[in-house]
Amino acid sequence: MLLDTASLYFRAYFGVPDSVKAPDGTPVNAVRGLLDFIARLVQDHRPDELVACMDADWRPHWRVELIPSYKAHRVAEEAPAGAGPDEEEIPDTLSPQVPVIEAVLDAVGIARVGVAGYEADDVIGTLTARAAGPVDIVTGDRDLYQLVDDARGVRVLYPLKGVGSLQVTDEDWLRSKYGVDGRGYADLALLRGDPSDGLPGVPGIGEKTAAKLLAAYGDLAGIMAAVDDPAAKLSPAQRRRLDESREYVAVAPKVVRVADDVPLPRFDPALPAAPLDPEALDGLAARWGLGGSLDRLLSVLRG
Repeated sequence: MLLDTASLYFRAYFGVPDSVKAPDGTPVNAVRGLLDFIARLVQDHRPDELVACMDADWRPHWRVELIPSYKAHRVAEEAPAGAGPDEEEIPDTLSPQVPVIEAVLDAVGIARVGVAGYEADDVIGTLTARAAGPVDIVTGDRDLYQLVDDARGVRVLYPLKGVGSLQVTDEDWLRSKYGVDGRGYADLALLRGDPSDGLPGVPGIGEKTAAKLLAAYGDLAGIMAAVDDPAAKLSPAQRRRLDESREYVAVAPKVVRVADDVPLPRFDPALPAAPLDPEALDGLAARWGLGGSLDRLLSVLRG
C-alpha cells in the first residue's frame, strides 16, 4: 500500500475540525486525522507493506522548465520569511503540522520516502514499477489513475469521505468513466488539460473528444500521426488545434506521466508490530496530545 501522504493529510486537515488541538492550543487536526486514516486503511485492507510517499519537491524544476505554468497558481504570492520563491500556498495552521506528522511516522516505524527533485507521485510510480505483487495506491489525486493496471494488480483507492468510503479504481471503472484504461489516462489528461496542475491542454479538446481521439488512434503518438495524414478523419478544427499545439504536446508527456526511475533510498516497507522508537513516540504523544488517534493506530499495527 502506497500513501500519497500530502493528499491524505490535506484531506484530514479539511475533514477534521481545527478545534482538535495539542495541550498548548496548537491545532493537530491534520496529524490526528492522518493517523486515523492510516489506522482505518491498515484495519480494512491489511497490507503486508506500507509506504508513506512524500513530496520532497512538489513543483520540480525539470517539470517547470518544460511547462512554466505547471502548478504556478499554487505558488504563494507572498512566501513566508526565509522561504524560496516556489513556496506552496497552504493553510497557515497546516504547515506547522507537517514536521509533526513526519516525526510521528518515523517514531512509529512507518516507512516514509521522499526524494529531492521529485514529487510523491514519482516515488509512487517508481515503487509501483518495482513491485512484484499487487499494489493499492491511496490518493485523492486523479493523476495517479495512469498507474492502474489490472494485469499487475495495481489499483487506486480514492477517498470519497475520509478513508472509510473508498472508490476502488480499476480498468473497468476507468473505461466506464473516461473511456480509457490506465495507460491512456495520462494522454487523456494532457490533451484535455488540468487547471488544478496548470496544464493548458489542447484548446478545444475536452475530455470526451480526447477519449474519442484515443479510441480512434490508440495513443498520443497515433493522434499526432493522424494530424499529418490527410486521409485521417479528423475535423478541420481538430487538425488545426492539434497542429498548433505541437510544442506543448512534445513536452507534456514528460510532465504529466509520473517518473518510474527515481533513485530511492534504502528503507523497510514492512508494517511495524511495535513502535520503532517508543521513547520518542511517547514524547510526541504527550507534546501534541495525540491520544486516541495514536492509540488506535498502534492497536491496529499490533494486530
